[in-house]
This record gives sequence, C-alpha cells and structure tokens, in this order.
Amino acid sequence: AGADTVMMGSLFAGTDEAPGEIILYQGRSYKVYRGMGSLGAMSKAKGARERYFQDDVDEVNKLVPEGIEGRVPYRGSLSFNVHQVLGGLRAGMGYTGSKDIGALQGNARFIRVSNSGLAENHPHDVIVTKEAPNYRLKS
Repeated sequence: AGADTVMMGSLFAGTDEAPGEIILYQGRSYKVYRGMGSLGAMSKAKGARERYFQDDVDEVNKLVPEGIEGRVPYRGSLSFNVHQVLGGLRAGMGYTGSKDIGALQGNARFIRVSNSGLAENHPHDVIVTKEAPNYRLKS
C-alpha cells in the first residue's frame, strides 16, 4: 500500500514563495490561486495554452479550461510546511515500525473509518482557541 508520488499543489500554492496575492476573507488569510490550466492563465499566457495543446486558439471563449482560479488558505513559508509534512511522515513511519519509505509501503494497511470514527479522531467537545501549525479546522 502507498504511493510513489504525491500531489501537493494546493499546499504549496498557499506559501509565501508561490505567486499570488494574500487576501483576507471572513477573518482568515488566503492566497489567490490560479492553476496553469485555468481560463485566466490560458487567456494571458501562450505558454499555458501550449501546455494544454490550445496554442492555436485565439479567442478566449473558445479555450477549454482544465484548471480553476480560487483561493487557498495562506500557510506561511514553504520550508515551514515541508518541515510539518516531513514530521507527519516520520510519525507515521514510527507508528508502523518502518525504517524507510519502502518499509512504510509494505507495512501500511488501509482501514475503513466510519463518519463517527472520523469525528472521534478530531477535537470534539472543546472550542479550539489556538490552531496547531499542522492541523487546521475547517472554515
């Protein structure tokens, strides 16, 4: 069990190093995100159109977007976030007795978690007053 690669675009999109403006929405900070396949990116950059084989399309209304524009939670520096991800990976390896990624893939088991179990696995019956850097409440 386990993957050979991961997709972390939305995590990285919220970091200081990623392009995009930081905005405040309903009391929380977000980073404006525009995927390469979004209509906004393809209408402004020929390279984005080329990537999605639409470089010959000249009219915006004829582009077929393969991405979105939106906002993602602002997350601070890339190095801080990578540190948190590595810490979580290390913890998971410790829980499974795995000395390396290969062992983790061999030792991991997928288990079904019910909605009730999921609720029990998260903070409940308490009002969180300070979020941990590696755990965010849904907004």
